Amino acid sequence: MNKNIVLGIDIGGSHITAALVDLQAQAIIHHSLTRYPVNAKGDQDEILQQWTAAIADCTAKHPVQPGKMGIAMPGPFDYPNGISFIRGQDKYEALYQLNVKDLLAKKLQMDARAIFMMNDASCFLKGEVFGGAAKGSTHVVGITLGTGLGSAVLMDGVLHDGDLFCMPFKEAVAEDYVSTRWFIKTYKEHTGIAVKNVKELYDRVPGDDIAISLFAEFGRNLGEALAAYIKGWEVQTVVVGGNIINAWDLFMPETIKVLQDHAIKALPVKAKLGEEAALLGAGSLCL
Repeated sequence: MNKNIVLGIDIGGSHITAALVDLQAQAIIHHSLTRYPVNAKGDQDEILQQWTAAIADCTAKHPVQPGKMGIAMPGPFDYPNGISFIRGQDKYEALYQLNVKDLLAKKLQMDARAIFMMNDASCFLKGEVFGGAAKGSTHVVGITLGTGLGSAVLMDGVLHDGDLFCMPFKEAVAEDYVSTRWFIKTYKEHTGIAVKNVKELYDRVPGDDIAISLFAEFGRNLGEALAAYIKGWEVQTVVVGGNIINAWDLFMPETIKVLQDHAIKALPVKAKLGEEAALLGAGSLCL
């Protein structure tokens, strides 16, 4: 066992990605990168089986077995103790109030004390500050646009979990207007057509005027939410990641326009490290 080799895991609302991380080289071991789909609406056993299958596949790709693992996990969550409080988000309901760390440790036959967990957006931001779009910055907001809305804040070099997802916004909270589920719900309301994800909508452009208009509306929603969230802060950079940034050119011009209208100087930049950011951030929890 090499203490410099650990496992970094990024758990999303539709997938799990895992990779071995070389802490000394501060890089992931690319041939170990493994991505599995996850049914986040499944029961406890199904979810854990899918997670452990991905982990087993990842570790089988390298001769050195990791002794520790760091996990980037969406919230709300008691990260030190490993207890999920995710509820009402259309994902991982079956894990509500369960000690996920202990359950996973039992499945993997490892010590729960060797498992470290942190908010997925915080892990993402740790990675981007280390070697990505926010490198060298000390005052940064990081957001992830995916199944849900993740956020983290770095102020004076200290990382804090963000709470943008639950910020009061319009008739509900920000995540209800800035997430994959907003796209799915709103497109169905307009067309009667059920799509599975944002990629399906992206693939309908440029021939679908409703899809085009929804990306623009999403961009404005994001701009208004960000403007309310960061106004008054001394923010150098807003770094944006998550699967939805693959449609960056369809929504970000509207976001930037809204922020400029609010006189916000720190405009969004696209994450550079992709899914590696959260994996590196998660792996670094083992230090």
